[in-house]
Amino acid sequence: MRSFWADPYLWIHLAGIAAVPLSLLVCLLGLAAGDPILPPWLELGLIAIAGIAPIAWMQIQKPFYIYSLLAVALRPQLLSEAQRKILAMFLVRRNPIAVGIAAFVLFLILKQIYTIAPIAEGITPISARGLGLIVAAIGFFASNLFLQVSLSVLLVMLSSDAEVAQISPIEVEQIKKRLFVFGFPVNAIVPALKVDPTEQKAP
Repeated sequence: MRSFWADPYLWIHLAGIAAVPLSLLVCLLGLAAGDPILPPWLELGLIAIAGIAPIAWMQIQKPFYIYSLLAVALRPQLLSEAQRKILAMFLVRRNPIAVGIAAFVLFLILKQIYTIAPIAEGITPISARGLGLIVAAIGFFASNLFLQVSLSVLLVMLSSDAEVAQISPIEVEQIKKRLFVFGFPVNAIVPALKVDPTEQKAP
C-alpha cells in the first residue's frame, strides 16, 4: 500500500463513482417526462453540453479540490505538506485525453438513455417535459462530475510513493487559483487514516 493512500479524501472521492448509475437514473426519469418539446437532437445536445462542458473544463483547467465534501471544504491553510503534494499531483496528472474519453462514453450512454426513456414514462414522478429536461441535465451533470473526479483520483493513486515524495507541494496561496474549491470553509471534515508503517514496507 502506498503511503499517501492513507489520505481518506482520496478514497471518498474514488468511491464517488458509485453515484454515477444513480445520477444516470435521475437523467432517465427526467427524459421520461412528457413528449419532446424540441427536436430530439437539440434536447440531447443541450443536456450533453450542460453535463459535459463545465466538468471537462474544470478537470482540465482547475481540477476539483478533493479536500471537500458536500457543501464544505477544508481550509487550504490547514492542509499538511503531504496533502499539498497530493494536490500538486492532481495538476501533474491532468489528462485531457482521459477526460475526453470519459465524456464520450457518458455521451454514448446518454444517447441510449434518451432512446429508451419512453419505457420509464409510467414510473417517473415528473409530468412536465420542461422540468424533466432540467432534471435530466442535472442528473447528467452529476454523473459527469462523479465519474471525472473519480477518474482523476484514480490517476493520482496510480502514482508511486517516489513520485509523490519528489513533487513540490503546491503553495497555499496557489490552491484557490489553480484548483476548483467548492464549499463553506471549515477546519475539519474527516479524520486521517492510521496506517501501520510495517504494512507500507511489506512486499
